Amino acid sequence: MRNPILAIAILALGFLSAGAPLIAQQDLNNSAVLKMTKAGLSAEIVSATISANPGHYDVSPDAMIALKKAGVGDAVISAMIAKNSGGGAQAQASPGGAGFALASAPSAVSNVNGLPPGVDSVGVYVKDATGNWAEVDAEVVNFKTGGALKHIGSAGIVKGDLNGNVAGFHSRFGLHSPAEFILYVPEGTSPGEYQLIRFRVSSNSREFRSLTGGVAHTSGGATRDVVEFTTKKIAPRVYQVTVGGDAGKGEFGFLPPLDSNGKNITSSGKIYTFTLGE
Repeated sequence: MRNPILAIAILALGFLSAGAPLIAQQDLNNSAVLKMTKAGLSAEIVSATISANPGHYDVSPDAMIALKKAGVGDAVISAMIAKNSGGGAQAQASPGGAGFALASAPSAVSNVNGLPPGVDSVGVYVKDATGNWAEVDAEVVNFKTGGALKHIGSAGIVKGDLNGNVAGFHSRFGLHSPAEFILYVPEGTSPGEYQLIRFRVSSNSREFRSLTGGVAHTSGGATRDVVEFTTKKIAPRVYQVTVGGDAGKGEFGFLPPLDSNGKNITSSGKIYTFTLGE
């Protein structure tokens, strides 16, 4: 007669050799997030990993401050908070396919401070095809008063004109139309004080005419250097803007408010530029 204990042992070995898991997956925690961040993984990848894997995180005020000082971004900390509450970071696909999200796409999940992930300081941001917000680069703009730039020299000069010039014939930031932006404005500033500029392009620069308090259309029926836009408030000092196909193709930039001396209030001598294609 066979030994029953030996038979049970053989059966157990059979289950193990068939692939039964030996070690349970370890939950993620603050240390794992810090390790991924210091390894150079992007905030999007770390947030997606938090959402897709089991974990429990210390999101007390002291712990969040420590994470921030260690280089962990707001989007990642927001994903940790969401995971603790039983949710996760929500990625959003563009209904338009490749390129940038259409204006009808819903906004990404908000951070703990009410801002969309990736929007953490004053500036201009654009939504990409995955629903993430990327900061638009700012370029240096040189202003000159009294005298027109060569492309608008025949249009006449109005007293108080400021002529803006940005080096290079196109922006480094290329977008598809329509493009969705966020303006995060400084305290005490309204989005209506920003100007959406359409540049006049030459072989080596982009030019426009501006006035303190607004962009002036030149005399003689010349094309205006401003594109009108509407805003939607989504958080304190945060406004959503869509630049659609009616703007046409070309070189554009969001110009921060100008004071009475012709200086930029929010970012002196800078304009947030982009190239808009089809």
